[in-house]
Amino acid sequence: MPVTDKNILNRLYFIAGGMFLFAIAVVVQLVNIQFVDGDKYKEMAQDQTFRNATIAPSRGNVYADDGSLLATSVPKYDIFFDAVTVKEKVFVENVKPLADSLAKMFNKSSSHYEKILRKARKDKSRYFRIARKLSYSEYIRIKQFPIFKRGAYKGGFIDKVKTVREHPIGRIAERTVGYERKDDEGHYTRIGIEGAFGEYLRGKEGRRLEQKIAKGQWKPVSGDNELEPKDGFDIISTINVNIQDIAHHALLEQLEKYKADHGCVVVMEVATGEIKAISNLGRSPEGKYYERRNYAVWESHEPGSTFKLMAMVAALEDRVIDSNYVVDTGNGRLKFYNDIVEDSNKRGYGKISASEAFELSSNTGIVKIITDFYGKNPEKFVDRLYNMGLNDQLDLPISGEGMPKIPHPNDKGWNGLSLPWMAFGYGVSLTPLQTLTFYNAIANDGEMVRPRFVKAVRENWYASEKVFDKEVINPSICSKETVAKVTKMMQNVVEKKHGTGNGLYSPDFSMAGKTGTCQKNYIIKDNKEYISTFSGFFPVENPKYSCIVVIHEPDRSIGYYGADVSGPVFKKIAHKIYTDTPIFDQVEKIDQVDKVVEKSFEDYLEKSRKYETIIPNVVGMPAMDAIPLLENLGLRVEIKGNGTVTKQSLEAGKKIGAQKRIVLELS
Repeated sequence: MPVTDKNILNRLYFIAGGMFLFAIAVVVQLVNIQFVDGDKYKEMAQDQTFRNATIAPSRGNVYADDGSLLATSVPKYDIFFDAVTVKEKVFVENVKPLADSLAKMFNKSSSHYEKILRKARKDKSRYFRIARKLSYSEYIRIKQFPIFKRGAYKGGFIDKVKTVREHPIGRIAERTVGYERKDDEGHYTRIGIEGAFGEYLRGKEGRRLEQKIAKGQWKPVSGDNELEPKDGFDIISTINVNIQDIAHHALLEQLEKYKADHGCVVVMEVATGEIKAISNLGRSPEGKYYERRNYAVWESHEPGSTFKLMAMVAALEDRVIDSNYVVDTGNGRLKFYNDIVEDSNKRGYGKISASEAFELSSNTGIVKIITDFYGKNPEKFVDRLYNMGLNDQLDLPISGEGMPKIPHPNDKGWNGLSLPWMAFGYGVSLTPLQTLTFYNAIANDGEMVRPRFVKAVRENWYASEKVFDKEVINPSICSKETVAKVTKMMQNVVEKKHGTGNGLYSPDFSMAGKTGTCQKNYIIKDNKEYISTFSGFFPVENPKYSCIVVIHEPDRSIGYYGADVSGPVFKKIAHKIYTDTPIFDQVEKIDQVDKVVEKSFEDYLEKSRKYETIIPNVVGMPAMDAIPLLENLGLRVEIKGNGTVTKQSLEAGKKIGAQKRIVLELS
């Protein structure tokens, strides 16, 4: 059919109409974008090129009681180069000097760096890596190199900082110092002091504006932050580095000697409950020992003969016996149904006093006392243990405390073996720290105090955010008369010839304690494993420290009794504390400031207010005070040693110049 002019005209009208409608739709959409959804699309565009990036604050430090660093945050810097943003003239004139500076810093040839810089320029690289994991002093140095010193936009200098947590004294007390980690979903894992006091340590994040440059890479818009981060507070722990070192190595030596599976040691200050040392070592598959778990806090287990102290205190306090009460141990064997309680001395001890039953660690003697006087009313015995707080957790700030277990006659599962087995430490369960807290109460004239890991949270030299004072759990677990009697028994364990710990006796200093040898897995007759324990305090006359040593699964062919395996660790710690750490050397108050140091600090404040860039004299200050003081002036502090500042590399009273690194020597 021939196409007429009319048909052509109709088609043209149709096309023109369609185009008109399309034009109207475009106009409507433009109006909609401009006036209705304009802000939305502008925001989307902005989000695609700019972002508010968070700036992690500096995490607070964890210090020992003398100012030694236990944990600190060290910034590590990665440096990148935006080769596109630098003007051609600047690049051509300065690429060789920049290459020379980099070569000198990183011990590579200048030609190497000039080659890679020119290649980055040719490839139009916006994010070329220059260096990784630089220290703060290295970061300050490289930031002043040719081209880089012009900043992010004129010099293409891009830095990415990552904070690394370091432990200056190594892995000693690692589980107690602990850590706080956050996963990708925002969930925290909190261990030890770091985990318990994270709210103080972590600080508050800052913000800075960054612009997207290429391939998901970002760089700061300017050198200024929109919101400055607020650094975390410092934690002053109760740990004493010297005592910690003594305890760690004494435990390690004994674990290696007896090829044990794991063990722990805790040293507590009697009057305050401050934990001066805590070491937890477990064996790796390769046979090496490391801080595997916090056994002292976490591991609840049968205490064995160390629980005889609790049984004896209960009997004396209820006045069912006196220390001179005579008990007949017979041939050293007692039968309860089809089970036997027996002494390590297979011939028995015959008739002995209650005090001697304790000193000899006679299972039959202690069991006979408890069953004779509490057999018809076991609730009385168990209620006495409950009244002394033995069935309660210590409510520690550190997470993961094991549950104590002191069965009650009303509990399901109580039977005719429960009471006699409890008497010598079976069928009950305590953590080493819970056991030590009871022993510490005896040393402290009956007052039970909560174990304490932290002295204070501090912001600076003068300001304490929070001070942690002594907490009393029970003002009197028993009478002073009972304390005196069991203290004498514990002293006789070490000093009397028949005492189970007589091999630990030293004429140079006095100790009181109790040995413990507990069989593990006793249901399995062919695979005997033991827990060896010694717990006590020193000196006897005026107790300063209490201590517990627990070693699991020593090699039976070498030895497994508490007096042989754990006792020597206790003695070594006590001896070294006497010789290396005089027990009269004590700081009574955390807020007490040395007058010389205070005067030095006041002199510095006067100078800093006048000049604002004066290097202070920090000699004589504890490291925990000197470090934040210097860092607040923009100095990068490096330390050598532990304790108090004895020497500083930059002269006090001088103005702070280009040199931003200061080295402090401590002792």
